[in-house]
Amino acid sequence: MSGNPAVIALLDLAQLDTEAGHREAAGASLERGLRIEPRNAWLWHELAQLRLAQGQYAQAISLAQKSISLAGRERRLLALDWRVIGNARVAQGSSSEAEQAFKLATEFEQ
Repeated sequence: MSGNPAVIALLDLAQLDTEAGHREAAGASLERGLRIEPRNAWLWHELAQLRLAQGQYAQAISLAQKSISLAGRERRLLALDWRVIGNARVAQGSSSEAEQAFKLATEFEQ
């Protein structure tokens, strides 16, 4: 995900905050990590997952799309991002768009 010790520490802190139910604090840690490494696709993905869990579906989709744009050939990350988009689309009631996202996720998983 990162070789930067500060970013790794922020990711660890975000995970601990998420597990403790402190999602806002987790989001703040991830956003600080993005200020350090704005082209880190994994950080964008982690923030997308967090926003999905918070019910901020449009933002989760936007953040996952940003991650996709930076992911390059990281098929695992691309699949995870498409799953976030699919889940957000389901929550929004957009079943056909969700189906497309899940299909892309499956393709990247192979």
